[in-house]
Amino acid sequence: MPVIQGAVCAFCGCVCDDLEVLVENNEIKDVKYACAIGREKVLNCVKERDPRVLIRENGKFREASLEEALDRAAEILANSKYPLLYGWSNTSCEAIKIGVALAEELGGVIDNTACVCHGPGLEAVHEVGVVEGTLGQARHRADLIVYWGCNPTQAHMRHMMRYSAMSQGIFRSGRKERKVVVVDVRKTTTARLADVFLQVKPGKDYELFQALRMAIRDEEIEAEEVAGIPVEQIEELADMMVSCQVGFLFFGLGLTQSSAKNENIAAAISLIRDLNFKTKWLMLPMRGHHNVTGANKVTLWETGYPFAVDFSHGYPRYNPGETSSTDLLARGEVDAALIVASDPVANMPAQIAKHFAKIPVIDIDPLMTATGLLSDVRIPAAFTGIEAEGTLYRMDGVPLVSKKLVEPPEGILPDKILLQRLLEKVRKLRRR
Repeated sequence: MPVIQGAVCAFCGCVCDDLEVLVENNEIKDVKYACAIGREKVLNCVKERDPRVLIRENGKFREASLEEALDRAAEILANSKYPLLYGWSNTSCEAIKIGVALAEELGGVIDNTACVCHGPGLEAVHEVGVVEGTLGQARHRADLIVYWGCNPTQAHMRHMMRYSAMSQGIFRSGRKERKVVVVDVRKTTTARLADVFLQVKPGKDYELFQALRMAIRDEEIEAEEVAGIPVEQIEELADMMVSCQVGFLFFGLGLTQSSAKNENIAAAISLIRDLNFKTKWLMLPMRGHHNVTGANKVTLWETGYPFAVDFSHGYPRYNPGETSSTDLLARGEVDAALIVASDPVANMPAQIAKHFAKIPVIDIDPLMTATGLLSDVRIPAAFTGIEAEGTLYRMDGVPLVSKKLVEPPEGILPDKILLQRLLEKVRKLRRR
């Protein structure tokens, strides 16, 4: 039975690239080394697809040819005055690049799922800079790991084993040579594995960061507790952070989507900067989708901005809060939407997502999602990393090339081909 080695897992931001996949007669039979969720996706996602190309007429779906669906999608986009192109976190960088070109052609907005997850972290980087590292540095060098507002044992299941606390590195060998600290609002499964757990009050992370900065600078904290944490514990953590050889802070949505948002991350970056006057510290966001980092990278190098990019003036503009997809939908400003490799109807707040019901929606996705059920044109695509190769960015910004493991069903094409054909049709319609 043929074995594909070094396959890339297209599930979470870890983008593990050490999988072994057994393939027979164009069917995946087994997957080794993946986590439970990654293994389930690689083995079974193709069995859950809906291969139908659908167009809505008189309120009901009817099956159509791919060419007819692309023509209808191009007509919707070409006739729109201010379309939104959203998603992009579960497809390849090559597809995203074409998406940016399509947004520019249409004079619309291209945004990715960072607007509802780690977008505030990107905004904080604009404000104060960043001291990032790679997962390889965490694996080989870090002797103190801090998880703040994230729960990798549930969301990034191989993270601790392969890249951080329990990994076998060159200079650090497993859990016995590392200390682990968890800061969260509740005692998570990751917290149960930690040496130190600090249960911060909800919405008070900013205050705790500033208290830690004071303790690191040997300034007196004139309070008995900060953010629900006794000052003695804050000072003990500060001593641990200063006395380690290499520290690594991983943060999640507990920081980016709680009170203060981008200011939480700005405070975290400032803490890392202060620590680097005394020892070596690095940090990384725990990115969710397997290529949300790639969506930010591609949009950044193509436009100068990482998300929420508006082309309505003929050049790229970026103003989160004004040009973010969530804000545009809440204000009812966009008049059409192209959704690629995402499900905003299921994942955005209902008061925002309801605007999709008022405008024509085109959905390109391997699976039938809530967004697909609401769409006017639904086009199935090949699974990136399984049925289509492409470049993905790991959460630390390291690019990896995902391999094609099996051939997709006849007529099912990769996102990049569908988008290129759509772009060509839109250009013809707009330049008549």
